[in-house]
Amino acid sequence: MPLIRSFARPQRPAVLQSGKLRLLPAVLLASALVAAAGGGAWWWKQRQDAVNAQAAAGAGPAGRKPAGGPGRFGGGGVLPVSVGTVQRGDVRVVVSAIGTMSARATAVVRAKVSGELVAVRFKEGDEVRAGQVLAEIDPRSYQAALSQAQGTLQRDQALLKNAQLDLKRYQDLLARDSIASQQVDTQAALVRQLEGTVASDQAQVDAARLQLSYTQVTAPFAGRLGLRQADKGNVVGPSDANGLVTINQVRPMDAAFSVPEAHLPQMRRRLAAGEELPVELWDRDARRQLAKGRVVALDNAIDTATGTIKVKAAFANDDGALYPNQFVNVRLQVNLLEAVLTVPTTAVQNNYVYLVQEDGTVTQRRIRVGVTDGDRVSIEGELREGEQVVTDGIDRLREGAKVAVIDAGAVTRADQAAQDQAAQRRAFMASLPPEVREKLQKMSPEERRAFLRERRAQMGVNGAGGAAPGAPAASAAPGASAPAVPASARVRADAPDRASPRSDPASQVAATPVAPSERAPSEAPRGIPPQVKALLDQMPADERARVMALPQDERRAYIRERLQQQKPPGGAASPAR
Repeated sequence: MPLIRSFARPQRPAVLQSGKLRLLPAVLLASALVAAAGGGAWWWKQRQDAVNAQAAAGAGPAGRKPAGGPGRFGGGGVLPVSVGTVQRGDVRVVVSAIGTMSARATAVVRAKVSGELVAVRFKEGDEVRAGQVLAEIDPRSYQAALSQAQGTLQRDQALLKNAQLDLKRYQDLLARDSIASQQVDTQAALVRQLEGTVASDQAQVDAARLQLSYTQVTAPFAGRLGLRQADKGNVVGPSDANGLVTINQVRPMDAAFSVPEAHLPQMRRRLAAGEELPVELWDRDARRQLAKGRVVALDNAIDTATGTIKVKAAFANDDGALYPNQFVNVRLQVNLLEAVLTVPTTAVQNNYVYLVQEDGTVTQRRIRVGVTDGDRVSIEGELREGEQVVTDGIDRLREGAKVAVIDAGAVTRADQAAQDQAAQRRAFMASLPPEVREKLQKMSPEERRAFLRERRAQMGVNGAGGAAPGAPAASAAPGASAPAVPASARVRADAPDRASPRSDPASQVAATPVAPSERAPSEAPRGIPPQVKALLDQMPADERARVMALPQDERRAYIRERLQQQKPPGGAASPAR
């Protein structure tokens, strides 16, 4: 029996426990529902209060709430955007291509006669004119050949002269029937023979003179020279492969590039009508324009592999900026659309633009995008000239959103101002002595800012006192007369001063308003504590003037530091307090 009781006793609590477990989920569910209802009521009340407060603050005269809902896009739902103007103008239809520059003419300057090179009269890379002497070959052998040919000519001319005189005598005798006609005919044949000899001698003289002229090597046309291939003293001749130098005609120059064959009919039509096809050359990065020219020729066949046709354009190259085989980006204008509506390219998004209305809201307008020319694109749609479209901030907009137009150049001006400030800071640092720059590198950021602020203030004081404009201050140099502000005072000058002006004598002297006309620059303000006045009276006149010229925060920190230095050893309070 005891065993049975001891076994049965635990069964009843187990039943009770199971009953409690069955009731627990219901209790938890009810508690969760009550908590959720209370939280929902609190959230609804907070939301209504926020909506009412914003409506009271941002509603217009007619009680209209700002577009976009409360707090969705910032204060009042107004979005800052940049805008561009819808304009009407001409738009170029431009085809972009990759081209290569080529010289109008190229020649390897070689020696036409063999001989020793006795002079080089050009400089590598120079531009020369046509006919300019570039080099000289030893002319002595050619001069001798010319002299020999001239001597032979003179001998034969004398023989011809004598034969002509004899012929004249024979003809006179034949008229008087004093000589046989056969002898006259023989003399006439001799004269003709000598005339041929003289003509041959004259040709020999001309050839010798020409060979002599070849000893001076000249430029065949105007152009730019390359690198020298032969030096003085070398024996050169017509068979030299490299010649003396290479010359390229670079004014004008040509550019060869390929365009799709779809533009061929339009280009042929305009060229046949006598119209020019303008071409622009840009550098490798397409940032700087190199030259402007025009199309001069089209190839006679289309490349079947690429479906393009080669085009040649001419450029004056007056400044000599173009070089043969130079890589260029080509922009060929194949047409011009006149008086079409254009908008900035940044205003177009998925064939839509956001138009800024007179009430400060935006609305979407569907457009049809045309040709892009630079930073503007031609469009067709329900837009009028002079209207404003959003160019920056489009991703945050929706229909009817309230916008505020900001200056598009504000960011650019801010960046320029930051660059100017950085340049001034670098110039200021460069004006410091090397030992001062070394000290600055060892300072903490707070001490460095305080030191630079003090330095600039002292430069202003020195300039007002008669120093040369732009002269660097000498506060950091040994023996400087400007007050040296300790590091602790410089740090405290950057931090906000928590002491009240009535309890801090330094604050009282810094905050005491005294008109400049009522006192001298070195005179202490009236109405300051006695200990501060005594401190100022102890200073030299020039130091007192510089202290009074410091900004308010720096003056307060400096005077506070000087008062701290006057405390007795051991940390006893100063009588001035």
